[in-house]
Amino acid sequence: MKIEKLLNISQASKLLGVAQSTLRRWEDEGRLIPDERTKGNQRRYKLSTLRPEMKHSKDYNRKTIAYARVSSHDQKADLERQKQVLEMYCASNGWNFEVLSDLGSGINYNKKGLKTLINSIIDNEVGRLVITHKDRLLRFGAELIFSICEAKEVEVVIINKGEDRTFEEDLAKDVLEIITVFSARLYGARSKKNKKLIEEMQKAVDVSTQD
Repeated sequence: MKIEKLLNISQASKLLGVAQSTLRRWEDEGRLIPDERTKGNQRRYKLSTLRPEMKHSKDYNRKTIAYARVSSHDQKADLERQKQVLEMYCASNGWNFEVLSDLGSGINYNKKGLKTLINSIIDNEVGRLVITHKDRLLRFGAELIFSICEAKEVEVVIINKGEDRTFEEDLAKDVLEIITVFSARLYGARSKKNKKLIEEMQKAVDVSTQD
């Protein structure tokens, strides 16, 4: 059974386009009673109570997915900040959302979170996709995912449409990953030649991201 996410009075007022005081007055008049109260006696509303006309619409049970990604383990702090931005943005809009995240290269299509996202879109389970930047989805090929979203009538929300501040750093890490894989195939993973090549590439990456 699908559990509806409850909205607080601030989210409910934004959804209905009225002041919070109006919701309190409607409650006193018996026109709109909160579905639940928290232990702190705060009001909570179901979307189906606020917008009953949506209950039988095709989009009612389609969820919002917020997707976050960083390229490497040393960016875990950035990943958490990215997830917090997505959570705050979705919550402020009163959306019933789920956060998916990946820690891996933007040129790798075989990431768990990304695969879950694509499968959910194809299965018509998603009504909205939220990302902080376009290249958080994929470094190359994001347009393909957007085309699938368009075909499945999934709204795509990009919070920051400007250039991602980590673009150069992430791109350099992605290139280094490609070099590492191919040099390992050519020279062997433990060869001195391979290690030297990777070390030189790492130095070049470090220099390019500091400029």
